[in-house]
Amino acid sequence: MTYAVSGRSRFFNLLATLVLIASGLAALFLVLFIILVAFGANPHNEVVHFVSYVARHLVWIFRDLFTPKNPKVRVLVNYGIAAIVYLVAGVIIARLLRLLG
Repeated sequence: MTYAVSGRSRFFNLLATLVLIASGLAALFLVLFIILVAFGANPHNEVVHFVSYVARHLVWIFRDLFTPKNPKVRVLVNYGIAAIVYLVAGVIIARLLRLLG
């Protein structure tokens, strides 16, 4: 019985860790995109293009949440909110998974 509980606990801890890594990576791409936009990175560069592509898919419903006139502020606010939501949701889900374990 102890072995089964230990295995279950390890499984949920691993799952929680994977959730934290995934949410952290999502937030990282969003923050990188904010930085690239803020400093006016060359959109034709392959790295910038890749980060932009990933971030634009991750921003999800937050893309046009606020629409200030300045495009850099728009990216900072909307993509920043999305990054925070990913981090908070990841922590909450990870804690719930660890409780299940």
